[in-house]
Amino acid sequence: MKEKKQRFSKEATKKAMRVFRFIKPFRIAFAFGMLVLVLSSAITMAFPKFLGDLIDSVNSADENAVNNITLLLVGIFLSIAILSFFRVYLFGYVTHKALALLRLTTYKHLISSPMGYFSQKRVGELSSRITSDIALLQETFTVTIAEFIRQFITIPLGLFFLLFISFRLTVFMIAVIPVVAIIGIFFGKFIKKLSKEAQDDIAESNTVVDETLHGIASVKSYANEFFEILRYKKSIDSSVATSIKRAKWRGLFIGLIMFASGSAIISIIWYGLHMVQVGEITIGGLLQFAIYSAILGVSFGGTADLFSQLQKSIGATENLMNILEETTEEVALEASEKIEIEGNLSFKNVSFSYPSRRDIEVLKDISFEVKKGKQLAFVGPSGAGKSTIAGLIFRFYNPENGMISVDGKNIVDYQLSQIRNQMALVPQEVMLFGGSIKENIEYGKPGATDKEIFEAAKKANALEFIESFPDKFETLVGDRGIQLSGGQKQRIAIARAILKNPAILVLDEATSALDSESERLVQEALDRLMEGRTSIVIAHRLSTIKNADNIIVLDKGRIKESGTHADLIQLENGIYKNLSTLQLTAV
Repeated sequence: MKEKKQRFSKEATKKAMRVFRFIKPFRIAFAFGMLVLVLSSAITMAFPKFLGDLIDSVNSADENAVNNITLLLVGIFLSIAILSFFRVYLFGYVTHKALALLRLTTYKHLISSPMGYFSQKRVGELSSRITSDIALLQETFTVTIAEFIRQFITIPLGLFFLLFISFRLTVFMIAVIPVVAIIGIFFGKFIKKLSKEAQDDIAESNTVVDETLHGIASVKSYANEFFEILRYKKSIDSSVATSIKRAKWRGLFIGLIMFASGSAIISIIWYGLHMVQVGEITIGGLLQFAIYSAILGVSFGGTADLFSQLQKSIGATENLMNILEETTEEVALEASEKIEIEGNLSFKNVSFSYPSRRDIEVLKDISFEVKKGKQLAFVGPSGAGKSTIAGLIFRFYNPENGMISVDGKNIVDYQLSQIRNQMALVPQEVMLFGGSIKENIEYGKPGATDKEIFEAAKKANALEFIESFPDKFETLVGDRGIQLSGGQKQRIAIARAILKNPAILVLDEATSALDSESERLVQEALDRLMEGRTSIVIAHRLSTIKNADNIIVLDKGRIKESGTHADLIQLENGIYKNLSTLQLTAV
């Protein structure tokens, strides 16, 4: 994927400037850093002047002139050293503090964003924003901005001193330099293009590695190791070819630049020495001119890189500001006061379409009610809207029409974090965090005691396999729980839900991907978990919902049938009866 080229624009720059609000809490340290930067830059520009005076003082009638100017130069370097320390420290302090605040603010904003936002964004991209983009800003605030301001001071002062030392020599230098600049611009753009192509090739090869390692099971099951090696080799070979081509042209560029720069320097020195011979400038003055010219050359040479860095920073900042402009949910970012609900839940004429697919109505005029402690099950073909109902219960989305009520009160009138704290979800694909088993269970109730965690694991039929591990509850589950089987992960999720002790429980096809033995253990745990609490069960296997108080059959977003298992199995040509027959036949 080609990188979007960042350009300076009024809108982008205005948006990027908003990042300075994160520096505001540390503005005093930042102001001192700027003052120190200005002073150190100004003092540095005085060095060539006094060095030239030192050379000319050899012929001075004052015997102490050499010693006095030498001491003055030592004082200049001491001042520069002290000021440099404070500049680096102050800019580093402000940068790390400000970017830590930006990183935390961005993370809070991301984690508070609604589910609809994440359905439209790639997780890798969002992760990159909070890592790579902020890392780029760190370089900008610690180095780039300071250097840019230094050049802003250095270039005008340098030109002033050059004109003050010798107007004629300055004009001669300005006439020679464009030749070097033209060579640099011509080759620089071409080499930059080759560098970009090489980076794209490397990125492509990294993509191959990423895809291969994430899909290693598929690679090995299809015995396609040789194919992936060839694919990786092809991308590497392309990168090498481009890099060698770049090295060739870069070598030619460096050779020409060295020749042109050397010729320009020799020309300036030749003309300067001619002026010394005719008494228009002293040797010390020529040395001053040479040093100021070198400083200006370095400053002008680095300006392009600084602008490039600033362009990237503006792009990175704009991306971060775009995230911070997104609407968030009104969730509590600190521990909120708990509420108690009975668990009566009802949908009344609810219709819904996903934000990314407004033209497709997923739920159409859905109405149902489930009383406290009762079990309501949803069945139906894939795409009927079952999981969407679960998402609406948790207010991952809000209905377009109709109303969802909890204990007779509109669900939107509850504080979002408080109502979600009274609910628990056990999904088909359990997401475990990369810590220990204990930490994953404790996620249901942060700060729970060891005894509470032990009892939750016991009720979830998880204790047997947990205690079979050498580290027991401290066993690390690996990335996304990779060290555990599907049934084990489900029981950890059930233990987490038991520990939370919710009033409303949602089970989203929690046993559909398990083998028979694992399903039996998980179902036993689920039966304990559902006991005495309002339970919404989204089922694939009808055998798991035979005892539900009510079963709703969904098809194409509408309620087609409703009743107990015994009622629905009697309906001739009913969807539920047909599903039951198909599953019995499959068995």
